[in-house]
Amino acid sequence: MTIVKIPYSKGFIDLEVSDKNLLAVLESKSHHFKTEDDQVTTVKKALETPIGSPRLKDLAKGKNNIVIITSDHTRPVPSKITMPLLLEEIRSGNPNTDITILIATGFHRLTTPVEMENKFGKEIVGNEKLVNHDCRDPNSLVEVGVLPSGGKLILNKLVMEADLLVSEGFIEPHFFAGFSGGRKSVLPGVASRTTVLANHCSKFIASDYARAGILEGNPIHKDMVYAAEVANLSFILNVVIDSEKKIINAFAGDRTAAHETGCKFVSELASIKAQPADIVITSNGGYPLDQNIYQSVKGMTAAEGTAKEDGVIIIAAACNDGHGGEDFYKTFLENPTAQLIMDKIMQIPMESTIPDQWESQILARILIKHNVILVTDQCDPKMIKDMHMLHAYTLEEALKMAYEIKGEDATVTVVPDGVSVIVMK
Repeated sequence: MTIVKIPYSKGFIDLEVSDKNLLAVLESKSHHFKTEDDQVTTVKKALETPIGSPRLKDLAKGKNNIVIITSDHTRPVPSKITMPLLLEEIRSGNPNTDITILIATGFHRLTTPVEMENKFGKEIVGNEKLVNHDCRDPNSLVEVGVLPSGGKLILNKLVMEADLLVSEGFIEPHFFAGFSGGRKSVLPGVASRTTVLANHCSKFIASDYARAGILEGNPIHKDMVYAAEVANLSFILNVVIDSEKKIINAFAGDRTAAHETGCKFVSELASIKAQPADIVITSNGGYPLDQNIYQSVKGMTAAEGTAKEDGVIIIAAACNDGHGGEDFYKTFLENPTAQLIMDKIMQIPMESTIPDQWESQILARILIKHNVILVTDQCDPKMIKDMHMLHAYTLEEALKMAYEIKGEDATVTVVPDGVSVIVMK
């Protein structure tokens, strides 16, 4: 019997798999990557030796209005470490500048005060100016151009009014943007509802290039790069984290050069060869990414990449925040089959993209070929079943269900952290 630790909520749960069934355990090398420096030193070194850019403290000189874009409550960016260092670097070059921290909620709900405190700490929340981006508030947005795809580019006014625009984030494989981080802070991070919908259209999501680990030829990435250029994103700080959400590397500097260097590092660690199996077990990396069903589709795509057609996917995700998108939920509630959902979505033109359509499209793609068992003891089972998935309270229960579907001799591949890997065919 092999025991594998699976991230779940703010901890781990043990998975036991018989050796006669276990085919492979696929993990990112980032989870075992060792660095000589502590987390603070790693970030400081990146800020002191930026890639393709002057130091941030020098860029800050003479700037009166500086905006720092930061990730929201759904992203495990260790802002308690990174944000104080960013603020220190800026103020060492310009102690009197006005700084706004803009939370890049993208298309998500707004970050609550409690979530802000959890993410940034009491000192930053109590002493700095924090603003939630709201993609649905026309008064906070301004139209600034047209995306390469043809969609309207509408961004947060604070971004366009800044003398210096900076962003912090982290880099991991992203299931349709290729990688997170860099340009993604702008689009979808601080873009309008209209812009996000255009960028996440069905045609782009269906592209073979809109996959984890792919930037070249990725139409979604192309739009994002353009948006960051128009916004004049001048400096980024992106970190790479391990399974315990600890920083193992950091990349700072030019929005393109620093991001591409970071993506190369992540790709070398995260790329794994598929081991096709009858049953694939994964997670969404635990908190904060496994707070809802919407986000958990990301982990499912890693399992999709190494599951045999008609295989069973088991994903452990707390989903304590429910479905994560009302339109996402209703799409599955109101349609009897995943194929019908896919057929309807593929007929929707870019300019008519509906909220959460992209997540529905990817989940439908998975459900057309696979049974999905969602393991959670923190979410309403009815909601899960309404969305065409099976529910189990424990991994043991889910694995038993999977064997009943695929047979006692079914092969099993485990991907402990589905959002940390790039599955190569």
